[in-house]
Amino acid sequence: MDDTSNVTYLTLDGFVELHKYRYLYFMIMFVMYILIISCNSTIICLIWIHKTLHEPMYIFIAALLLNSVLYSTNIYPKLLADFLSEKQILTYPLCLFQAFIYYSLATSEFLLLTAMSYDRYVSICKPLQYPAIMRKTTVILLLVLAWLVPLCELTVSVVLYANLKICSFTLKGIFCNNSIYSIQCVRSVTLAIYGVFMLLNMVLFPLLFILFTYTRILIISYRIRRKAAQTCLPHLLVLINLSCFVTYDVFIVRLEADIPRIAHLIISIQMISYHPLFNPIIYGLKMKEISKHLKKLLAQVKSH
Repeated sequence: MDDTSNVTYLTLDGFVELHKYRYLYFMIMFVMYILIISCNSTIICLIWIHKTLHEPMYIFIAALLLNSVLYSTNIYPKLLADFLSEKQILTYPLCLFQAFIYYSLATSEFLLLTAMSYDRYVSICKPLQYPAIMRKTTVILLLVLAWLVPLCELTVSVVLYANLKICSFTLKGIFCNNSIYSIQCVRSVTLAIYGVFMLLNMVLFPLLFILFTYTRILIISYRIRRKAAQTCLPHLLVLINLSCFVTYDVFIVRLEADIPRIAHLIISIQMISYHPLFNPIIYGLKMKEISKHLKKLLAQVKSH
């Protein structure tokens, strides 16, 4: 606590032997950040440039990849600065803001995957009605809701957190996430109940809807159009990856699982590196149209 300015500072205590490996950490994470920005931005630009990719499915993919860029930009600049700093600190309001953006983007990814599953369901199960259902206005509405709903719901959560008194000024992590729940003087029942509500509303219910739609798609596809089911595979892989990410955040961070500090650091770094890089690789390799345009781009780069 800074008494002179009445600003609360938190210490990020999730780093391991930072004094010995700070430059190694910095170089590895800097390269990862550049890769994440480059890979995601390349596919976003391909979808933007090529009119053949101006379809709902590819627009949702572009939104998902944009999410990954924003998600990484919320974490990496501060993380890179911390690697080179003597003290790994930030103000409590800034910590709340980072957690707010972090969870807004993470939950919006679930809602984007829900929109994508609905798009695939209509395309494969109701192909004649697809143009009428998945109009431009429908796509825009689904995109707005995917980003707006998490922002609104998490704003309430941040307000609740901001009004709580904190007794610990050390976070067991390398960035702000659910670990801020552990620094409260008294655990808020209201906050706990609201957290469960958000988990159900923005994670579990969308997950159940996605599983339902893909089950219906697989049943119909294997009866009639087997090739159509292949377009769902990348979405399912991304869903599995995202589910692992949420499971870690809820059961390891929120429930304060007693795991070694080095293991906690490795898992945290894997999640912020692997997850945003996984999406463009999967969509770049598994989506035929994107892969085709990506190969053309690489061929042009090589020829120059």
